Amino acid sequence: MDEEEFMRGRVYGADHDDPDPGPRPGRAYRELVAGPLDGLLLDVTGWTEEELADGAALPTEIGAHGPGGRAHYGPRTGDPARWDWAGDTP
Repeated sequence: MDEEEFMRGRVYGADHDDPDPGPRPGRAYRELVAGPLDGLLLDVTGWTEEELADGAALPTEIGAHGPGGRAHYGPRTGDPARWDWAGDTP
């Protein structure tokens, strides 16, 4: 299994040692599309409509700015279950 296959279906922030890093029943997720977190699922359970509309700046070590950087994702027009990458910031 290559790294891309390994990352698919994983929930962002899941522990690398978690034997079941996939989505859990009863939770709400958004699929992250493109960028460094492509294919991961973001758990948005309990987020308000405003928070969902704003998207998220997610800490990641694998973005353009390395450790301490953030990858920005926001809802796709017409398909809010998928969040598109908008770029990285330090």
